[in-house]
This record gives sequence, C-alpha cells and structure tokens, in this order.
Amino acid sequence: MPRPPKGHRFGGSPSHHRRMMSNLATDLIVHERVTTTVARAKVLRPYAEKLITKARKGNLHARRVVLRSITDKAAVAKLFEELAPRYEDRPGGYTRITKLGPRRGDSAEEALIELV
Repeated sequence: MPRPPKGHRFGGSPSHHRRMMSNLATDLIVHERVTTTVARAKVLRPYAEKLITKARKGNLHARRVVLRSITDKAAVAKLFEELAPRYEDRPGGYTRITKLGPRRGDSAEEALIELV
C-alpha cells in the first residue's frame, strides 16, 4: 500500500493529491501564475521547482520523467523550450508566493504563486 506524502493531502486520496498537484503545476507552467490557497501553494512550490530543475537538463530522459507528472504535452513543451532556458543560470528559487488575504466565500487564506 503506498504511503501518502507527508504534510497536507487536503482531505482526498493519494491519487487525488497527485492529480491536483499535477493540474496546479500545469496551470502554473501555462499561465505562469496561479491563485490558490496558501496550503496548496506551499505544497505546490517544491513540486513545481523540481520539475523546472529536471527541465533544465533538457535531455530525453528528463522530458519523459516530467511527462509522468504532467500529461499536457503543450505545457511540457513550454517548460522545456521557454522556461528552462530562462532559469539556466539560476540555482533555484523559481517561484514566489504572495499572500492575498481571505477568500470571500469560505474565508480561506488565498495566495498567488508565480514564476519569478
């Protein structure tokens, strides 16, 4: 039986957690910024930064590893062709989290996570 990741799982199964992180990372790559809750942004940051670090290698194996996590081929192409060269000389810290305040409907703390 697979162990769930440490930290927040947001009330779902491990497979739901993986798909949610994949979808958030895809939106972050495509739009370069995502508005979500603070907890989700904090979990998304290391997930997305590891994908960008893998994309910086630029070889076929790295592309296949990233395609395991992100199934949108257009997003993977943007990651490897646009974003990876942008961060080629940066040693990490590709994302920024900015807190926005409470959400109107349920008063959950919202945050903007964006690529630097």
